[in-house]
Amino acid sequence: MNIQVNDSFNLLSNPNLSFLKDALSPKKVEKILKKYFPDLIKKNCLSGIKVIRYKAQKRCLIEYQFKGEQEFSLLGKVKFKGTDTKSYYLQKYLWENGFDDHSLDNVSVPQPIGVIPQWKMWLQRKVPGYTTTLLLGKPNGVNIAQKIAYAAYKLHQFPAKTDRYHTIDNELHILQKKLPLLSELYPHWQTRISELLKECNKLGKSLSYIPSVGIHRDFYADQIIINNSRLYLLDLDLYCYGDPSLDIGNFIAHITEYSLRVLGDFKALNNREIALQEAFIQLTGEESKKRIMIYKVLTLVRHIYISTQIKERNAYTEDLIRLCESYLETEIT
Repeated sequence: MNIQVNDSFNLLSNPNLSFLKDALSPKKVEKILKKYFPDLIKKNCLSGIKVIRYKAQKRCLIEYQFKGEQEFSLLGKVKFKGTDTKSYYLQKYLWENGFDDHSLDNVSVPQPIGVIPQWKMWLQRKVPGYTTTLLLGKPNGVNIAQKIAYAAYKLHQFPAKTDRYHTIDNELHILQKKLPLLSELYPHWQTRISELLKECNKLGKSLSYIPSVGIHRDFYADQIIINNSRLYLLDLDLYCYGDPSLDIGNFIAHITEYSLRVLGDFKALNNREIALQEAFIQLTGEESKKRIMIYKVLTLVRHIYISTQIKERNAYTEDLIRLCESYLETEIT
């Protein structure tokens, strides 16, 4: 069989990534998989290798496609500094404790397969379905938003262990580090940026203490795959102890930013945002409402900076500034 290899990012031309040479060689891949995971591929054969994501100097994602008794794909998650075993063992622990393909509440994580340390890689099974980004705008988007609230709540209730923490001080530090860079690029916004930072700091300091739980920390629509009624939580690389309202505020802020940038109206999916927030409050209590709004605003302010780093988003930077200013003036009480 002629096995196609698609190295669309030309990784093998980078001398620092020479360790991936075997990971992109069909013969070497077949040999390694037969050695480490013989039961997984004994009735299937490798049919394709494709690099589907790459972040310079940090990580890449490689898809291994198989045909035979069944068609499926494995995703190899590579971290250039060294294998991310923490994420692998976290996902394995979740999978083995209520987050597998047969969980009765239909909230899962993709099946972790194993670690290939010489490639700085761990493998998971690719799950079928669509990202929430593609589905939230559909007629059943409100129902999906309510399910997302439960999925986050389920993760927050799970007693996984981690040595990482993310506090409100960490969240504010990100803004204090990134937002001043805008003043260098756009000096005429310096006063507005300074005022935003000042108000964000006040908001953050107004939060009362609550016990930390395990949170996703990068929770937004692309991090959930929906396959029929089942939701799969993806990319738990930043899992840490933190405020559970951060996940919901972050998710809602991403909906708002997407609505502004793609749909032309920041309120286009407002009923989905409300459904997500209300469903989460029903699970956690009314005190979550203010916390969610604060984290939503802090995330939107962070998106001001992000918009300057992605060419296609540059046109929306001032719209985001105005939106954040309006929230800080009218929404937080």
